[in-house]
Amino acid sequence: MNTLTYTEVGATLHGPLPRGYHHLRHRTPVGRGREDFEAAGAAVTGWRVHRASGARIDATTARAEGGTRVAVSLGIGPLRVTAPCEVVRAVYGSARTGFAYGTRPGHPERGEESFVVDLADDGTVWFTVTAFSRPARWYTRVAGPLVPPVQRWYARRLGRTLRRIVATRRPGR
Repeated sequence: MNTLTYTEVGATLHGPLPRGYHHLRHRTPVGRGREDFEAAGAAVTGWRVHRASGARIDATTARAEGGTRVAVSLGIGPLRVTAPCEVVRAVYGSARTGFAYGTRPGHPERGEESFVVDLADDGTVWFTVTAFSRPARWYTRVAGPLVPPVQRWYARRLGRTLRRIVATRRPGR
């Protein structure tokens, strides 16, 4: 039984992003070389980058796998918003690691988001957040134009956090 709240499953990893949604794509370098790639990939797929960025993560598996149920929550006290998701695809390759999750009932948005680490031919390690979403709850409809800037802010925060995680694991730091 499909418990996702949208039909364009996998579009953040395979494209094109579907019409009728707000699109987000944020790409940032987070390191260089194989060791940085491995560290970044482990931090992304093991939920560490999300937790270190201030999100609460309650996942049914220790690392992202297809079918993993994830509750992501942000905020404080009564202003905490919980977003139920499900991992729709995980990628563990020699030059690409990451996952995409989609929204489940109760999520404030409807759509999908992916978090991918790539090792480029020149040795640069890139982190990319890709998403498509539209409001699914009354408060995200009311917030309207404020939601995309908040999503961009969070994507940039994830990138900065991942860069810091990768840098602090290097010898001499």
